[in-house]
Amino acid sequence: MEFRNVAIIAHVDHGKTTLVDALLKQSWTFRENQEVGTRLMDSNDQEKERGITIYSKNTAVYYKDTKINIIDTPWHADFSSEVERVLRMVDSVVLVVDAYEGPMPQTKFVLKKSLELGLKPLVVINKIDKPSARPDWVVDEVFELMEKLGANDEQLDFPVVYAIARDGIAKKHLDDESNDITPLFESILENVPPAEADENKPFKMQIANLDYDNFLWRMWVGRIYDGKVKVGQQVVIIDNEWNKRKGKIADILTTEWLNKVKVKEAVAGDVIQIAWISDIFVGETVCENEEQEPLPPIKIDEPTYKMKFLVNNSPFAGREWKYVTSRQIRERLEKELETNVWLKINFWSDEFEVAGRWELHLSVLIETMRREGFELQVGAPEVVMKEKDGKKLEPIEEVTIFTPSEFAGSIIEKLWKRKWEMQHMEEDENGQTTLIFKIPSRGLIGFKWEFVTMTKGEWIIASTLLGYEPYKGAIEKREVGAMISGENGKTMNFSLWNLQDRWPIFVTAQTEVYEWMVIWEHLKWWDLVVNPCKNKKLTNVRASWTDEAMKLTPPRIMNLEQSIDYIWNDEYVEITPNHIRIRKIHLKENERKKAKKNS
Repeated sequence: MEFRNVAIIAHVDHGKTTLVDALLKQSWTFRENQEVGTRLMDSNDQEKERGITIYSKNTAVYYKDTKINIIDTPWHADFSSEVERVLRMVDSVVLVVDAYEGPMPQTKFVLKKSLELGLKPLVVINKIDKPSARPDWVVDEVFELMEKLGANDEQLDFPVVYAIARDGIAKKHLDDESNDITPLFESILENVPPAEADENKPFKMQIANLDYDNFLWRMWVGRIYDGKVKVGQQVVIIDNEWNKRKGKIADILTTEWLNKVKVKEAVAGDVIQIAWISDIFVGETVCENEEQEPLPPIKIDEPTYKMKFLVNNSPFAGREWKYVTSRQIRERLEKELETNVWLKINFWSDEFEVAGRWELHLSVLIETMRREGFELQVGAPEVVMKEKDGKKLEPIEEVTIFTPSEFAGSIIEKLWKRKWEMQHMEEDENGQTTLIFKIPSRGLIGFKWEFVTMTKGEWIIASTLLGYEPYKGAIEKREVGAMISGENGKTMNFSLWNLQDRWPIFVTAQTEVYEWMVIWEHLKWWDLVVNPCKNKKLTNVRASWTDEAMKLTPPRIMNLEQSIDYIWNDEYVEITPNHIRIRKIHLKENERKKAKKNS
């Protein structure tokens, strides 16, 4: 049997998951004459809700006695380390592009990685049934982008397939007749080279990813480059420094459609999972004997953001009790390290310092813990600095912003304060402006909230890490202060109505609050303590119009990511299974005075 190994990449909402579903359904139908469910690769609740791929996952389809391993890759730069590792397992990429929007910034990020590894893309222009579709223009845009990214002549001569993934239709030419996905299968067989592998050579594979099974414990995912491997076989593991140790294969699993199937033997060219009693790390080579040379190591990107995780100690702690102790939080974070290879955690005290790639990477972990029943608090995100030759270095990003042209001026005015350097500005015929900036990563913290307000939600922002440069100086994260509850109790309509003209409200009437909980923004730069629990004094004289006039402006209820992005260094986000609150770190007057004196 031949193997074709491909990764599928696309920007959010361009139809990547829907296209994979169509391949799975029709492959299954070809083989078994039955259908499977919808949106099969969306296995994680957060992926379904956010509309993005967070965790790399692989599936396999069969066509004409060929096994096609398809690896669904995260498109977001927050998961860049996983993208690079996935691309090392494949021989080509299927680049899915919207027939109107064309290649987007995050498409550029993943495509650049693919081209650097010498992979030749197969381009799928999806959603050609859109009234606004312009597939010929999109093909030209993909060509220009690849040329800018340094593609060679062979890569620029890419094949194109046109598709309506939602309907399971693909065609090689726009005017072809088609009622299924067969042309895409045929293009994969024609353009994706068979996996180069020699079954007669000694066994060799490389670990590219981790998985977890409740029964088999940690699983290692990788591609077999040479030879065969059997259950119970003794192997040699070679790390990135050429140190060698021995291990034994306990189980082998291969993928068939969406199922993980245990097998006794696997051969070169296939992507498999293995389990054993020895420990192993991403990037290491597993081979048959000590004389074999390891494969080039896979680099794991260093974290760029860090946050403090700690036990919830607010007055409302333990009300939704399930997992609330420091020990339980520690054990959950230790478990996360089993598969989250780009996460780093310092367990040096009851306050755990958790470092990851970007804010989204960390917020996904926090949201997962919240849904599992954990109560915790997290501090404001900070960037991870480096030091070289006595100089402090900070991460620098390239940020691309798409916005209606009417908002471009206010965005530029706002961003120069955050040490942004404009690299490019272009307005199209539809009144949309593209802005490209070079910026310290610190300049992004706390900005997304302002950005939404400035553009009325009509925006797209994407960023890519460029490297590290000398520290750029202080950046103010937030230009406004906080309005803080000075009382414990429930908020009253009367109090909120009297205070709402000062700035946006974060809570509704009859919300339980505690002393030093953040409930508003304050339009000045300093914090202001208020009493939101004060009620209207009753008199013998009542007029119906007075109560009707006390209508509140709809509050700004912030989700987890918005809250994390918003808080300042003296604030925590309190996270429970049912509530997300913002509070000041110090809840007692003597603690606040002591902290202020020591600052």
